[in-house]
Amino acid sequence: MATKKSVSVKVYDMAGKEVSQMNLNPEVFGIEAHIQAMFDAVQVEESNRRQATAKTKVRHEVSGGGKKPWRQKGTGRARAGTTRSPIWVGGGTVFGPVGNQNYKISQNKKEHKLALKSALSLKAKEGLVVVDEIKFAEKKTKLFVSMLDALKAGNKVLMVVEEIDENTFAACRNVGYAKVVSSDNVSVRDLLDVDTLIMSQASVKTVEEALK
Repeated sequence: MATKKSVSVKVYDMAGKEVSQMNLNPEVFGIEAHIQAMFDAVQVEESNRRQATAKTKVRHEVSGGGKKPWRQKGTGRARAGTTRSPIWVGGGTVFGPVGNQNYKISQNKKEHKLALKSALSLKAKEGLVVVDEIKFAEKKTKLFVSMLDALKAGNKVLMVVEEIDENTFAACRNVGYAKVVSSDNVSVRDLLDVDTLIMSQASVKTVEEALK
């Protein structure tokens, strides 16, 4: 796994003005992306989000069928004891989903860290914007949208902050193309699904500390 010697990015304020430079940890933001690890991480997240909502009725759950459809002999038809039989149209289902399926799978911690580092490294090449401090004075969506415009963010945005306070949550919740997460809740799927990753300096340091 190749690692870059150094990764440096510009640091902006919320108005889009460059204020400084920041050196990123190359072991977190400068590795060669591991495609399989990222694929596995996304598959794990998608599977673990899946709900077992599919449910079919077995024969004892289908309504009706209390009366024998016709007498046992003499009609020329096959024997039948109930209309709830699986061979009848409208009868019970055999081997169908029962509503308690378990789709959960797992990924070991080492591979998951590798997947996060890979996704962050891809964003560091293109799509990462570091902001010195992300803090909203009011609970207004226009403040968040103004920041995105100033930073020239793409059509889909993930913003990572150290902690989501009340003002930040209120300012961002009505923007459908943007998602805000805390630094301890970053997922590979979210990183790969956006055009622009906006991180505060504090959240960058927290992520580096967790993944180094």
